[in-house]
Amino acid sequence: MSNNVKNSYRWIILAASVFAMLFAGIIYAWSILKVPFVEDFGWKVNELSLNFTLTMCSFCLGGLLGSFLSRKIGVKASGLGSALMAGCGMAFTGILDSTNVVVLYFTYAVLAGLGIGIAYNVVISTVTAWFPDKKGFCTGALMMGFGASSLILGNIADLAFKSNLGWRGTYICLGIALFVVLGVVSLFLKRPQDDAVLPKSKKKGKSCSEDFEQTDYTTKEMLKRSSFWRAFLLLAFAAAVGNSVISFARDLALSVGAKVTLATTLVGVLAVCNGLGRIITGALFDYFGRRKTMLFATILTIVAAGTTLLSVVTDSLVICVIGLCLTGLSYGTCPTVATAFVSAFYGQKHFASNFSIMNCHLICTSFMATACSNLLNSFGSYVAPFISLLILAVMALMLNLSIKRP
Repeated sequence: MSNNVKNSYRWIILAASVFAMLFAGIIYAWSILKVPFVEDFGWKVNELSLNFTLTMCSFCLGGLLGSFLSRKIGVKASGLGSALMAGCGMAFTGILDSTNVVVLYFTYAVLAGLGIGIAYNVVISTVTAWFPDKKGFCTGALMMGFGASSLILGNIADLAFKSNLGWRGTYICLGIALFVVLGVVSLFLKRPQDDAVLPKSKKKGKSCSEDFEQTDYTTKEMLKRSSFWRAFLLLAFAAAVGNSVISFARDLALSVGAKVTLATTLVGVLAVCNGLGRIITGALFDYFGRRKTMLFATILTIVAAGTTLLSVVTDSLVICVIGLCLTGLSYGTCPTVATAFVSAFYGQKHFASNFSIMNCHLICTSFMATACSNLLNSFGSYVAPFISLLILAVMALMLNLSIKRP
């Protein structure tokens, strides 16, 4: 394969993978996809909230499984297997009855969650290997596709629920679409050969460069380093802000005087800002380097939590809108930071397994979001949850400042 062909291939596979990630990100549209189970089956809110927590756990475990399978059977076979699991899980959800919510946990959380987690790891670890010169941009584009799913496919699913297709037909169609899109893209996935000549990363200025030589660390070696655990907690604390706000964004807007239409629209705006945050962070990584970008991300998270808290205290809708936009942007920085940080600190050779371990911070994040919901129920106000989130954001900044070397 000539260098020109290789260069063309990597851009084609990036575009196709962004499209695949758009479909994979459908699991984040749970706030919309859960509606039929409340209306038709009468399942309780806490039962359905547990499904999302289990989905996040399965998603992270799927990432670990994806890194193992890609080494053992290759990225194509791993991708096809993930497409089958995710598609079947979503389609089987469409034929549920109201007998037992545990069946939902198996079809949606376990099957679909594991399948999408495998696909997520395989796609990101494979495609980013083609972009040593634009790793941040590549990661940001993939993350943007994943984050935009709740806005695009979530709204399409909501309209389909109300059509003749119904919620059962919608779930089955989503399952088929997941299988086809992830399966087709998997057929074209392959890692660059060891002797492949790819564009090299441009030299950054002295202020942007790291004070260490890049080394390929195994997962075991990575886990022994304090830098990993600091970054892991940093991401868990920072992502908890966005994850918590997403879970009650609509009700938050209503509490400060927004009309129902505007409150629903703001949920979509939050998703758009989430997607923008992902690609902007990727570009910042390429241009300014790791340290400045992570500093920007953690400061933005503090500002987002503080602004939204201010809107609650002052009962201001305008400040709330600004706070939700900033929260979306800050939440979007987290997955891109996780990907670029692992690559920069621990190398590309063991990236798939290292990234899957780092991505497990989402499990901690989901439980922190649940804790914030409990604070809301206990105090009957958004003040207590946002004070807690602001504290977590400040802790994330302190952890960030403490990270110097791998």
